[in-house]
Amino acid sequence: MQNKPQKPKGGLKMILRLLRMLFSFYPVMLPVTIACILFNAVVSSIPATFLQKVMALIEQSWKSGDWASVGGQILQIVLTLAVLYLLSLGSGLLFNQLMAVITQGSLAKMRGSMFNRMQTLPIKYFDTHNHGDIMSHYTNDIDTLRQMISQSLPQLLSSSVVVLTVLFIMLRYCVWLALVVLCGVTVMLFVTRRVGGGSARHFVRQQKAIGRTEGFIEEMMNGQKVVQVFCHEKAACDDFDRLNDELFHESERANRYANMLGPILNNIGNILYVVVALSGGLLLLFGVPNLSLSGLPLSISVVVPFLNMTKQFTANVSQVSNQANAIVMGLAGAGRIFALLDEEPEVDDGYVTLVNAREEDGELVECAERTGIWAWKHPHQGDGSVTYTRLRGDVRLSEVDFAYEEGKPVLHDITLYAEPGHKVAFVGATGAGKTTITNLINRFYDIADGKIRYDGININKIKKADLRRSLGIVLQDTNLFTGTVMENIRYGRLDATDEECIAAAKLAGADDFITRLPEGYATMLTGNGANLSQGQRQLLAISRAAVADPPVMILDEATSSIDTRTEAIVQRGMDALMQGRTVFVIAHRLSTVKNADVIMVLEHGRIIERGSHEKLIAERGKYYQLYTGAFELE
Repeated sequence: MQNKPQKPKGGLKMILRLLRMLFSFYPVMLPVTIACILFNAVVSSIPATFLQKVMALIEQSWKSGDWASVGGQILQIVLTLAVLYLLSLGSGLLFNQLMAVITQGSLAKMRGSMFNRMQTLPIKYFDTHNHGDIMSHYTNDIDTLRQMISQSLPQLLSSSVVVLTVLFIMLRYCVWLALVVLCGVTVMLFVTRRVGGGSARHFVRQQKAIGRTEGFIEEMMNGQKVVQVFCHEKAACDDFDRLNDELFHESERANRYANMLGPILNNIGNILYVVVALSGGLLLLFGVPNLSLSGLPLSISVVVPFLNMTKQFTANVSQVSNQANAIVMGLAGAGRIFALLDEEPEVDDGYVTLVNAREEDGELVECAERTGIWAWKHPHQGDGSVTYTRLRGDVRLSEVDFAYEEGKPVLHDITLYAEPGHKVAFVGATGAGKTTITNLINRFYDIADGKIRYDGININKIKKADLRRSLGIVLQDTNLFTGTVMENIRYGRLDATDEECIAAAKLAGADDFITRLPEGYATMLTGNGANLSQGQRQLLAISRAAVADPPVMILDEATSSIDTRTEAIVQRGMDALMQGRTVFVIAHRLSTVKNADVIMVLEHGRIIERGSHEKLIAERGKYYQLYTGAFELE
């Protein structure tokens, strides 16, 4: 059963918001462009008045027989109209040039605003939104907005001005015929509402269907190897066909309505032209007194220009109606873009910052250069003083509770501490809460209850960027970016020198395979390092963490994708990297955590055992079962 089409909401507010945004981008250029549009619209509306004057002069000369003075007056009228058309041509050229700059410039600024907003959003947003659908904001939604800004809104403004101007001229010439035209236009508006309304609803649904389809395609592209390994091609095609069919049906319905609207309105306009001609003829035939704002008598010089105005009036009403679909599509895209821009950014109330420091007379002093000593700069609001605490890497969790969704707790009463230089390992089944703990230390998510202290400071008081700068992370899923190997390693610290990057690679055991690449450290990586093995990609991620040189390291399955021989190489590098640092290790391969200072065994979000490897083996509890049963938890 299909859902009932949703009507687009907040259209006027969205248009006003869009206009305010455009004015903020181009406060001078946009008003000039609007002035050009208005001038063109008015000029295109007034030829009927010149025609009426010419016909009135001819009619007067026909009755009086005086043709001598008419030629000069008609020439003056024609020259005036020619000058107006030349000015209109110039303003039209200026409008098109300015509109190209405004449209593309505004879209570039909006893409920039979206990307900047995206960088401020919490991890939760990306965990709960399809990545392909997010990408659709930058492609389809922006494209519908481009059409709306460059074509639909200018055409709507121009046609609306023409309609109002021509209506005023009609009322000035003959109220009777103007009423006939308005009756016909009422029919046109009724048809537009009935046909165009259905089209608008389906255009909104079409935009959402495009987002879902692109999201699925992006997901399939990322998982193409998995699809082929498990022979899932047929099922993937079936799923795509279902989404593609939904998009087809919504697009077909929307365009069917839209394609019906134009011919219907054009034919109503043609019929109205005939009705106005008959009405004008009957009024002249029966000598009906004219009712007009100008006091002009009803004559051929009024009826003939009125027919031209009828054509112009109905054509522009049709233009307004036809632009409605493009505007609705644009508003659907704008709504999705504004929804992204309106997403609440990641809350950061921290005021403790991380600074470089040096020791003078036994006290820490802030300095600009990198000294290898980091300190927490803690301003005290009470007395305005500032204290500095050396960054040591002392992390303590006290009675921490957490839930990703309210009412569904993931962690219960987690209490642990990691002293500077200690290695703390988390083991447990998938879903036990191991990675969640490290996400809380990073403040990717905020705890529901309890306290997390870093060097004695509540992490809620530390600015998130500074907190994360003090932590090095190697994730199980490695992300490499388009660029050279050197650039990917330098991602850990942008001001690192080539020598520091190479030293980090050697420390991680990555230098050996890097030097054997076609261009060594200058080798270009694309497609998330698709030309490297999974183990090589993981080694680069470890190198990236090493060059950041943080006092605290989080290793989430850092060696899970590395073979046994490479693991031995990496482990030596990791041991050197972890020397003197506080390290949190998440591992399924229990052989990698034997030398941890303390091992935390988690089950269903609770710490059920803790201690050294020897202690836990002696207790013959859960850890003993895991260790002696198999080296892999899964």
